[in-house]
Amino acid sequence: MNRAAIAFAITLLSLPLCASAHFVTLIPDTDIVADASKPLKLSLSFTHPMERGPIMEMARPKQFGVLRDGVKTDLMPALKESKQDGKSVYSAEYQQNTPGDCIFYVEPAPYWEKAERKYIIHYTKVIVDFLSFGEGWDKLVGLPVEIEPLSRPFGLYEGNEFRGVVLKDGKPVPNATVEVEHLNGHEGLPLAEAPTDMHVTQVVKADASGVFSFAMPKAGWWGFAALVDGEKVKGPDGKEADTELGGLIWVKAYPWKQAK
Repeated sequence: MNRAAIAFAITLLSLPLCASAHFVTLIPDTDIVADASKPLKLSLSFTHPMERGPIMEMARPKQFGVLRDGVKTDLMPALKESKQDGKSVYSAEYQQNTPGDCIFYVEPAPYWEKAERKYIIHYTKVIVDFLSFGEGWDKLVGLPVEIEPLSRPFGLYEGNEFRGVVLKDGKPVPNATVEVEHLNGHEGLPLAEAPTDMHVTQVVKADASGVFSFAMPKAGWWGFAALVDGEKVKGPDGKEADTELGGLIWVKAYPWKQAK
């Protein structure tokens, strides 16, 4: 190999790879609780869901709780840390014996993404219906960046369109970017294979009112991450760095089953 070829190869290796979307995964073992005698189990991690990893180190969250009937309950004491691929992940159990819609939410500690020289803070939530209550799913937690669901975020089929409004400080964000990924292979579902790198993360833009929509083509959990710029802060090296704020919501699509 001549010098020019070697220099070109080194240049290619030094270029950043196509960036994968970062998602906080806050996943319950079901989005519709029919039997309240057993506790709901929730898992929490920071990863690339469509690519099934890698798991990234996640510091203990700043807050983890549930909103029900307009009341917030701190669930941090129930949060248990464990290791997956050497990285910190978390789990919790929640017991509720009466009908109601519960909005579970997490505020993670800022994550330093060295390759992009920015902090990432993704405020994440998931809604679970207990005992066919069906009301309260559209209430807001009041997170700095949040997706207000316009579609009921449970009881959805594959192929259903999910709609939401991107909010920052409670106000719609016009033309906001929303990244969408499938939690690939979860719960034993057949693995999906992306035809190209551009198929890994779907991207949609909100309209002038902050409203977006996306039709889920496959059964399973889907994450919607509305991304906005936060304030510039000092990075670990003391230099100015960006902050990426995200409002995430997870919804589950079920396969359509024909009657026997």
